[in-house]
Amino acid sequence: MTLRLSAQGEVALVGDCSSADAEDLLRHLCAHPEAEIDWRRCQSAHTALVQVLIAATARPIGPPAGEFLARFIAPLLNQDEHRKNGVEGRE
Repeated sequence: MTLRLSAQGEVALVGDCSSADAEDLLRHLCAHPEAEIDWRRCQSAHTALVQVLIAATARPIGPPAGEFLARFIAPLLNQDEHRKNGVEGRE
């Protein structure tokens, strides 16, 4: 299983996360909006799952294992941090 959910609210994304994981992640984040998301062992994630992370304004514990996620997706999830520091668009 690529999406591991705990009763305490924690989420772990592991391996290659598919579109089937997106709905479960969305449900879990709706029930646990402050859930910690650990994607350090995530190699890849379907765009549906990435959209859930973006919409939920999630800031996963990372960096992710997959190079594409680390290079292109992780910065999207940290945009607010860049805006607060006044460095948007300077990367």
